[in-house]
Parts: sequence; C-alpha cells; structure tokens
Amino acid sequence: MQGPGTPTLDQLTVFLTVVEVGSFAAAGRRLNRATSVISYAIANLEMQLGLPLFDRESTRKPQLTEAGRAVLSEARTVAHSIDALRAKVGGMLGGLEAEVSLVVSVLLPGSRLVDALTAFQAEFPTVALRLNVESLGAVQQHVISGKAAVGVSVEIWQQGGDPLEQIAVGEVEMLTVAAPSHPLALADGTVAGLAREHTQLVVADRSPLSAGQEFGVIATRTWRLSDLSSKHTLLRAGIGWGSMPAHLVQEDLALGRLVELRIPEAKHRRLPFTAIYRADRPPGPAGRWLIRRFAEQAG
Repeated sequence: MQGPGTPTLDQLTVFLTVVEVGSFAAAGRRLNRATSVISYAIANLEMQLGLPLFDRESTRKPQLTEAGRAVLSEARTVAHSIDALRAKVGGMLGGLEAEVSLVVSVLLPGSRLVDALTAFQAEFPTVALRLNVESLGAVQQHVISGKAAVGVSVEIWQQGGDPLEQIAVGEVEMLTVAAPSHPLALADGTVAGLAREHTQLVVADRSPLSAGQEFGVIATRTWRLSDLSSKHTLLRAGIGWGSMPAHLVQEDLALGRLVELRIPEAKHRRLPFTAIYRADRPPGPAGRWLIRRFAEQAG
C-alpha cells in the first residue's frame, strides 16, 4: 500500500490560512490569490495526503473533517518550526549566536540568574542557552577551555597565554555560620583559636587552577565537599562550621536553624563577582547583552 505524499510548505500555508479566515475566498484575499487557486491548492493537498480535509457539501463554509482537525495540529507544528528556523537563520546572518554557553559561580544568587535569563529569553527568543554552575576555579576553567563563552566568577587566577577580559558585576556577602547546637555557637565566639579545633566544611575546587591554595580555611580538620548544597545541609545538621553566601542562609538565620559565628580569625568577607570571557574569543551580541545585564544588576 502506497503511503501519503509529501505536502509542500505552500500547501500547508494555504490550508492554515483557510482554517484561520474561514473560507477559500477570504484566504485568497489574505494571500493575494484567486479563490480558484486556493481551491486547487487544497485539492492537491487532499490528494497528496489521501484524505478529505474539508467538508464542502453540508455547509456553505468549508468545515474541517475529523481528518482535517488531526492534520491541523501537525500543520501548525510544521509552520511554527519553519518560522523558528527562519528567525534563527535571520539572526545568525545578522551576527547573532545560535547558542550562548554560560557558566556561573555557585555563589551567584538565584534571583540574579533568574532575572538575567528571563530577560535574555525575551530579548533573544531564537538563541539557545547552555548553563553550568560551578565553584571556584572551575568557572574560569570552563571559559579558558572554550566550554563556556561567558562566565561569572568570584576568583580569577591569571594564566599565561589565556588573557581574560574582566567586568565587575557586583559582589556577594559571606557569613560564617553553624547550627545553634554546634560547640562554636554555644561557646564564647571571641576566643581566638577555638575554631581551629572543630571541623570546617569547605567546598573543594574541581579545577587545577587553585591546586595547593586555600581560601578561608582556618581549622586543622576540614571536610572537602563537591557542592554548596551538601555543605548547607551538613551545616544545618550541626556537622561542622563554615562560610555561606548570605542570601542562602537568611531564612535559616531568621528561623534559628543556623546562627552567625563571631570568629576572630574569620574575617567578614564580601567577594566580588567578575564576568569573564576570552579576549581572543569575544562573545557575540547575545553574550555581550547578558554581561551587560549582570553589570546593570550590580549597579
């Protein structure tokens, strides 16, 4: 048994127009064609598919048959895909990227990320986005290796041969916290050296950029964790102490699930966020717009 033929894009356009305006004559006016041409295109489409799409006999205006209603959904999908393809190619011809790859620090507040990406989607609906969330040097490593075109990092390690353009995009406040049941929360926080005796929770760098370097490590005993979420969970459970971005622990502090520690050795820190990209591989219009959005948030 021979299967259905392949309809043309023009036939599908005529079909969708007839459905939208309600008659062959109105479709002809919309498409600037004679009614007979519209009728001929629909007849050819029905012949291609082997199914009647309109009931022309029982009503004055063409009504979709059951088969026509089924075809309508697929025709709309095809037309939408073609429109999206044309928009994407048109943007690329104008220099717009097909995709922007972004890597951000795990310390970046989710509200900032949502704001930037919501606006990005509205501004560049045809541009795909690839997002990674990393800690410490892994952000910079993604940009250096070309895995990401744009990064938002809190630490920058100078690497010979890989010059990075850097744009300040705000900062994050870090607080030293522990569960209220933790010995440091119960003791006099002003006693120097006391924090060294208790396990400190530290997020480890998954890149080689900071090998052998320590950041805010005070205790002689540390647990190295691969992600900030695990650190947050263990802190609330009373397993160790450590620093966390203020926006992630505000609710915990308000509800008493965590308390801020006053440790002489742990300085109150505000870490700068820096947008980065490779100088020899600058981002296109969409990537540059995203950097400006992060900078505007900070302003």
